[in-house]
Amino acid sequence: MFTGIVEETGTIAGIHKQSHSERLTIRCHKVLEGTKIGDSIAVNGTCLTVTALTKDTFDADATPETMRRTAFSLFRPGSPVNLERALRLGDRLGGHIMLGHVDGTGKIISMEKVENSVSIRISTDRKWMRYIIEKGSVAVDGISLTVAERNKDSFSIALIPHTGLTTTLLMKKPGEIVNIECDYLGKYVEQLMKPAETGNLTMSMLETLGQGGHYGV
Repeated sequence: MFTGIVEETGTIAGIHKQSHSERLTIRCHKVLEGTKIGDSIAVNGTCLTVTALTKDTFDADATPETMRRTAFSLFRPGSPVNLERALRLGDRLGGHIMLGHVDGTGKIISMEKVENSVSIRISTDRKWMRYIIEKGSVAVDGISLTVAERNKDSFSIALIPHTGLTTTLLMKKPGEIVNIECDYLGKYVEQLMKPAETGNLTMSMLETLGQGGHYGV
């Protein structure tokens, strides 16, 4: 698990491409501290397993599923990336709980300076928009951000100066693609409510339970 508080920005040092997957070599410093082979590091919000280490790089494999879900296919040598080591028990939770399992991608529609922040509007598939709520949390390229406003097919966030300086988001331009991970809590609620669609859970049952009734013994 991760928090969306980026620890440092690294760069893509090398890409070994296969037909539908690739192995990445990423140059960095801070996230290598205490890291060993087999550990997890979020790269632009995507949980990857460290497979090799040097004093200033680590390697990780991106599977076909990762390539399909993310914007990794756009990486080139020198591309900057947001990096975060996995959360440890006892760490401060400065952002929100993230799994590092990117749902899909979004496209930056606009970037506008608003006093001390930058308002960034991002469009994404409507099937992901249903998990994005105003004043809720969303991860964009691995950065924990608060949704300022949403409509049926896009949302906006307000990027404060510190986040702009310590992540790659201000390096982007309108039209560029970013990774999106929605808050997973909404997905669990949706999954738990699915029995209602098959007849196992009904509104009548919910009303009875809400009035103090019970089922079973």
